[in-house]
Amino acid sequence: MGILIVDDNQANLFVIENILKRAGYDDYLSFTSAHDLFTYLQSEQPLEIGKQVDIILMDIMMPEMDGIEACKQLQQFPHLKDIPVIFVTALEDSNKVVEALDAGGIDYVTKPINKTELLARIRVALRLKYEKDWHIEQEEKIRNELELSMQVQTSLLSEPIYKENLLLKASYLPAYKLAGDMYYWHKINDHRFAAIQLDMMGHGISASLVCMFISSVLRDSISTYADPEYVIKELNRWMNSLNQKNQQIPYYFTAIYLVLDTKEKTLEYVNAGHPTGFALINHNELIELSSNTCAVGFFENIDIKKNVITYSDSVQLLLCTDGVEETIDSTGTNGLQFIKEIASSYWHDTKCKEPIDFILTKKQQVNADDDMCVVLIQAD
Repeated sequence: MGILIVDDNQANLFVIENILKRAGYDDYLSFTSAHDLFTYLQSEQPLEIGKQVDIILMDIMMPEMDGIEACKQLQQFPHLKDIPVIFVTALEDSNKVVEALDAGGIDYVTKPINKTELLARIRVALRLKYEKDWHIEQEEKIRNELELSMQVQTSLLSEPIYKENLLLKASYLPAYKLAGDMYYWHKINDHRFAAIQLDMMGHGISASLVCMFISSVLRDSISTYADPEYVIKELNRWMNSLNQKNQQIPYYFTAIYLVLDTKEKTLEYVNAGHPTGFALINHNELIELSSNTCAVGFFENIDIKKNVITYSDSVQLLLCTDGVEETIDSTGTNGLQFIKEIASSYWHDTKCKEPIDFILTKKQQVNADDDMCVVLIQAD
């Protein structure tokens, strides 16, 4: 614990030093000017600046740079601004004291110094400093854990697939570090691929944790039997099991799950309460993949029936979570209609361009308030 004393009067420094020493505060340093204080704070110290300094006792009236200006300058440095400053002053001008507190000081004592009062104010300031340091440390731990969680969540997302006659690619933009959106695809065999895009209720930590849980269930289900009706049924069963254990917040998600067969040229899908997807068949026919069942997790039993689409030449699939549509809506344009128009043309240069860039400008992407995910699949 370190205390810095700043006063241009040697007699005042002597009085404060003796009060601190007799009270058991041995770790202190004295300076006769604010310039000397900053020279010390900005020099290379054995410990990180701002860690070994717990409190500053600052005189208000000093030549060259007074205590108020010095306190204002302390606030400009992120590693110094949280050091509590107690002003020590002989001024009786209440306006000057208010100015000093507005500059960043947390308290003040008047001269001649009362030992009991000074020590009491130091104890209060130190308690506040220790509590603030504890909260800063906890916030840093949370940030690190969120960063790790984000890396884990991102690692569960599928890598793009670029093949001669097949492309699977996604854009994934969380509104926060952790998102409730997720996508995943799985190679069943050389010509069959399963893919899903889902949007968990809410976003942030809880939604991302449920997403990771569902991701594990999804992988097991697809490995067992990739049929859309079976997979959605399994996901619904597990979501209901989770909700039974957690009665406070019922979780659910919307999703489009599909199986693409490039040999038989078929597309089987279930849309569980998800925004409408679009399939461009043979470069000229646009089919809407509208919702054909309710969201997953709403009810213990849901009626699931897959739809089947066939194509002869090519198919382009565009799937978007509701954050994309809402972002377009916020500009005064009908989001669903806009996406439909974009999906009605076959996209080129998809290997070098992100799917979301075909739909939203960079400014719209940055200003979005919700998680956004765009999945693009092309098969020839």
